[in-house]
Amino acid sequence: MESFISENGFNYRSVGKGRPILILHGLMGGLSNFEDVFNFFPQKNYNVIAPQLPIYTSKLLDTNVKFFAKFVNEFVKFKKLKDFVIVGNSLGGHVGLIYAKLFPNLLKGLVLTGSSGLYENSMGDSYPKREDYNFIRKKTEGVFYDPKVATKEIVDEIFETVNDRKKLIKILAMAKSAIRHNMAKDLPKIDVETAIIWGKQDTVTPPDVAKDFDKLLPNSDLFWIDKCGHAPMMEHPNIFNDILDGWLSKKNL
Repeated sequence: MESFISENGFNYRSVGKGRPILILHGLMGGLSNFEDVFNFFPQKNYNVIAPQLPIYTSKLLDTNVKFFAKFVNEFVKFKKLKDFVIVGNSLGGHVGLIYAKLFPNLLKGLVLTGSSGLYENSMGDSYPKREDYNFIRKKTEGVFYDPKVATKEIVDEIFETVNDRKKLIKILAMAKSAIRHNMAKDLPKIDVETAIIWGKQDTVTPPDVAKDFDKLLPNSDLFWIDKCGHAPMMEHPNIFNDILDGWLSKKNL
């Protein structure tokens, strides 16, 4: 994994040169979840660039999806990005949708995978049994179709995070913000080209959520990946990359 760049208050990764693909990670998933996107798309003349969202460093009052969209806008201005495509998983997709609503001028495309914004299941409001490692392991495995994708390293990281009281408070605040900020009424006004890449067996944001996104967004294309849960770019990275690459080519993005 390439090390992070720290500049102007932002921590981010940047690989390759060309049109920017801006990665937005999920609430419980870091940029390592997109490792195969970082490896693949620079070969296609894209600059894959991704800021760490300030989930644990922002003030509690700023721990909400709208603030994060404005944070992304500050990053875009700092890096002088234009004509870029956002790829967002889970919370990152939600933030991308709000960005598309608030700051549409520089955005050329949007990719949603397991995105919140309409509906999602979570571990619950208080992470019951969060000190029970097996409980956290089973919950983490449930995010994927194939439980083996939830490696010990991933489970250990989530276990450590939810048992850090300060981090847990931020996670719960962010999750509640995502639930409050339902975008059903906003989606018909977001006319950016959008790819919806979804796992058929996603239990966090079930398939009906993808169908609703496709129905409500004016310029969307829906793609399914079978035997796949909430994080297609992790569980089926080659298929995910092929779908994304084909869509970008078709839309000339």
